Amino acid sequence: MKKQVELIIEARWLCPVVPENALLEYQSVVIQSGKIIDICPISSASELYQANEIVQLTEHVLIPGLINLHTHAAMSLMRGVADDLPLMTWLNKHIWPAEQTVLSERYVQDATLLACAEMLSGGITCFNDMYFYPQATSIAASQAGIRANLGLVVLEFPTAYATDAADYLQKGFDAHDSWRGNPLISTCIAPHAPYTVSNQTFETVLTYAEQLGLGIHTHLHETRDEIAQSQTQFGLRPLQRLAQLGLLGPNFLAAHGVHLLDSEIDMLAEFGCHIAHCPSSNLKLASGIAPISKLLAKGVNVGLGSDGAASNNRIDIFAEMRLSALLAKGISEDATVIPAHQALEMATINAAKAMGLEDKIGSIEIGKLADLTAVKLNESIINPCYDPISHLVYTCGREHVSHTWVAGELRYSNGLYANIEPLELKEIINTWQPKLQQHKH
Repeated sequence: MKKQVELIIEARWLCPVVPENALLEYQSVVIQSGKIIDICPISSASELYQANEIVQLTEHVLIPGLINLHTHAAMSLMRGVADDLPLMTWLNKHIWPAEQTVLSERYVQDATLLACAEMLSGGITCFNDMYFYPQATSIAASQAGIRANLGLVVLEFPTAYATDAADYLQKGFDAHDSWRGNPLISTCIAPHAPYTVSNQTFETVLTYAEQLGLGIHTHLHETRDEIAQSQTQFGLRPLQRLAQLGLLGPNFLAAHGVHLLDSEIDMLAEFGCHIAHCPSSNLKLASGIAPISKLLAKGVNVGLGSDGAASNNRIDIFAEMRLSALLAKGISEDATVIPAHQALEMATINAAKAMGLEDKIGSIEIGKLADLTAVKLNESIINPCYDPISHLVYTCGREHVSHTWVAGELRYSNGLYANIEPLELKEIINTWQPKLQQHKH
């Protein structure tokens, strides 16, 4: 008697990510109630299971859904507003004034939906976000059917969203309560950066994070200026300051980590912290290049992020995988660092670990959620293919993604979305572009 199941995906190649560097051929992934219940050869699956639906991926590699470990999804509508500028000029003269013009729940929901469409079409099934109005972000993510770990942003200064640190936290916890029970949404606390958050607020954040069992997500050591400013103001580098305040630990995720001393890399390793590496954004803002091979060599967990579309212009983890591997090789003058399988791990299981979700997502394993991405390898211009894992990192782009599933639900396939209308996206762009046009650098 065959067991009845909802979905079987038959893949020419399967790259489960765990175990490391594994590549299987002609495999079936069997899915029931959003979870992977079996992985076996295609011939065995047809004997064991009767499926409501079978998807045959005859020329594809099936991988875990990609994870964007650091982004500001609602900045998608600011793509290209302020290019070719250093971080602080970009932020103070262009981005923050632009946000003052448009920032509202409606803006965040609209702009996040646009970002979700870009992510799903590029094989991203989960994003770790930091932005104002997280409840609006949760509504857009839920509509798109994408997984999101939403940061409750905290700053000292007023914005359209909140007035002071206490108000940011209160609004964040109200949002957190609103999405309880939503299987797609999880929460972390996101104090923006050491240069925008006081010691007292960091201590408050730590208390809440420990009480509620939430991660902490912040920007750290992104530019040399930020470090110099901290030394002038506190007599400490930002990481030292956060260490003294007790923030470092396995629930601490730092975005960027571009400028790190060897002793600081050791400290991050010792405390079990995580780094979200955003190579495109760091290059575009001329912030520098993070010492990823050193971090990984010391055992620091590193995942990949796109940052916001305003400082990258793409929300594209394929681009970040390739760039992170190439930069690490170029800087270390060692072609063996960050081999392709390790770049793929940074975009999947490492990112899942950094959010505390590695028991649910980040690899194709029995018992995990069926967050899956199919990449089509049949085009002549990307062939011949000798090694699908190498191909994913060095050859393919997001345009080769054919299917994206989140919890076993098909959310994107060959240019079409399950829950997003192309007209809706056009309308969003037409609504907001004129309002942001005045801030164009």
